[in-house]
Amino acid sequence: MNSLRNIILTLTIIIILFSCENDIERINELTDQLDLPEQTGYNVEITYSDSGKFIGKLFTPELNKYSEVKDPYIEFPKGIRVIFYDNNEKFESYIKSNYAIYHERKELWEIRNDVVARNVIKGEQLNTEQLFWDQKNGIIYSDKFSKIVNEDGTFYGENGFESKENLSKWKLKGSKGTVNVNDEQQD
Repeated sequence: MNSLRNIILTLTIIIILFSCENDIERINELTDQLDLPEQTGYNVEITYSDSGKFIGKLFTPELNKYSEVKDPYIEFPKGIRVIFYDNNEKFESYIKSNYAIYHERKELWEIRNDVVARNVIKGEQLNTEQLFWDQKNGIIYSDKFSKIVNEDGTFYGENGFESKENLSKWKLKGSKGTVNVNDEQQD
């Protein structure tokens, strides 16, 4: 009787052990499907400098860095606010949005959802829903409806715009607008 009980107990343990399979390929497949960041930060402030010169600050409520993917990127799911300074370290412009993503290898920012870019020195402001900032080529552009307001008027790009990264030399795609004309009277 005791030996029958031992045989049944041994068979039960063997069945349990062999029914639990640890297939490494299956485990790797499942973990590869998880898209978790390698680094996460909250209430982050990043200071930028070039050749020892202070050029800007980035503020974000949340930052997620994905380094172990084919195209590494940093995601800012709750938006960004970036402040830029001129050569004399004087506040020059800012950009803000409700979402951003930075593709590290391409040096390309995609900024979207209520994007506002303002050059306070020139008094120019850009509003759009999506903006790309190509850092390699020093340009910003969009294929979405864009509005630029400056001292000369309000200009609309039905199909977006393109400009230098400091919002100079801009051109609108599918443009229309209202131009302010200074009518001077002569005596």
